[in-house]
Amino acid sequence: MAKKQKGINPDLENAISEMLNQVMRDPDASITDKTKVIDRALNLEKIKLKISDEEWGAGFTIDDEDEES
Repeated sequence: MAKKQKGINPDLENAISEMLNQVMRDPDASITDKTKVIDRALNLEKIKLKISDEEWGAGFTIDDEDEES
């Protein structure tokens, strides 16, 4: 079995980047089309930040009782 690749698929990343470039250059694209593509690009960036930050989400395992003084 092949080892599962970690991180974002580079083809997906390139496709979103190209789509963003095309839609933003298109004078006939609606504002809705542009905002949808921007939203996809922003979501990809959020995912990349979560992947690169090893401590992201680590606070979910901390009991609230331990923090009370």
